[in-house]
Amino acid sequence: MLTALQSFFDAFGAPILVPVIIVIIAFVLKVPAKKALMAGLYAGIGLQGFMLVLNSFTPIISPVIKNMVEITGINLPAFDVGWQATSIVAFSTQPGMLFLAVGLILQTVLFLVKWTDVFQPSDLWNNYSYAIWGSMVYIVTDSIILSLSCMILLNLYSLLIAELMARRWSTYYGYPNATIIAMHNIEATIFGVVTDPLLNKLGLHKAKIDPESLQKRLGIIGEPITLGFFLGLIIGLLGNINSLNSIESWGKVAVVGIATSSVMAIFPKVAGIFSQAFIPITDAARKSTAKKEKDSGREWYLGINDAAGFGEPATLTSGLLLIPFMVVVAFILPGNEVIPVVDLLALPFMVQGLVSITNGNMAKVVINGIIWFGLGLYMCTYTAPLFTDIATNVGINLPEGALLITSFNILGKPLMGLIFLAFLSANPIFIGIAVVAYFILWILFRKNKTAIYNYLDRQAEKNNPEIKEDDIASEA
Repeated sequence: MLTALQSFFDAFGAPILVPVIIVIIAFVLKVPAKKALMAGLYAGIGLQGFMLVLNSFTPIISPVIKNMVEITGINLPAFDVGWQATSIVAFSTQPGMLFLAVGLILQTVLFLVKWTDVFQPSDLWNNYSYAIWGSMVYIVTDSIILSLSCMILLNLYSLLIAELMARRWSTYYGYPNATIIAMHNIEATIFGVVTDPLLNKLGLHKAKIDPESLQKRLGIIGEPITLGFFLGLIIGLLGNINSLNSIESWGKVAVVGIATSSVMAIFPKVAGIFSQAFIPITDAARKSTAKKEKDSGREWYLGINDAAGFGEPATLTSGLLLIPFMVVVAFILPGNEVIPVVDLLALPFMVQGLVSITNGNMAKVVINGIIWFGLGLYMCTYTAPLFTDIATNVGINLPEGALLITSFNILGKPLMGLIFLAFLSANPIFIGIAVVAYFILWILFRKNKTAIYNYLDRQAEKNNPEIKEDDIASEA
């Protein structure tokens, strides 16, 4: 049954499953049939559009990034094989297949009983993020109970983070009542929330390094597509710096520049199509809430794939800017054994929480990213032997020259890694601390949800280029 369920998800994928879920939700909210079906179609077109753009962009930029890493001469034993290979590994293990069913039931029940206001099953694919951690617990402890418990607690923590950032993500990216829920791409949000007041004291809220400010200051050079072009050229030059004496290399540099500019231009248009899927649902939900005056007025969010935010100008620019920084960090970080390669292109996915809570302040995003993702390299280093064992057991071949393999995007998670380590130890005290900490955080968030949302909005507004400096100083 679990194998059949996995095959079903693999066969149809998000562009089919998400529209079906959206249509069902629309019917439940009594949206007229025509609008409900069109909403589902818009969702499918948008998600397929995102994938088509990414699948075209990846083959162009990936070889350049790999060449850039090779040029640096970094010799580290653990090779980053990327999230794609990791997802295959995760869903090929016994705990991974088990969580396909358990995760679906758990996430649906948590939403229906109002434990969370984020509907996660609309992005089932990203459940592999829990599965790989649970699989590593299983290979060490040989306990399916500990493995499953670890995955469930990780899921609870990630849902809490998703709900924390939900309103900011929805507001910033312009998708009504939607948020991303992939654990590996939202964890950094917590670090960003904690460091934001400190970065403001350092004056970074005044940096105004965001797409709108750059566009106003630099004119045509500050346009997203122009920025994308120049940023692509820089990455192309870094990836071909050892062969710039050939016309072929200059051709590759130019192609990367145009490809990056194309993503900047096309993504907002695809995003506009995708966002139309949520309009009927949002309108119906608001009307339903207005009719039920005695109801609590629940504000809920639909979990969507993080591809929806990849090409937003501040997101893509920040993510691409982080690529050379993370290569340097990997080289100089004491004790690190991981060279990030394939997942460097995932950085625009990984920064979305940071981008949304800082309102697109790219200076803060890059600084937070360097620190947090740098710490993540240590977790990758620690887990690489375990991940390599699992991968080789399911038939994954090691890249030539690699002693160990890992995934910078999936396993480079300092916070979630601590929860994983508690279950890996099989120590009831450490596991108990992880469980109790979750319930304390959940209670605090539920009691102060509105106040927390308002605080995050105020913090985000401090990065708004339209706010006067006097207003910022008075708020501080």
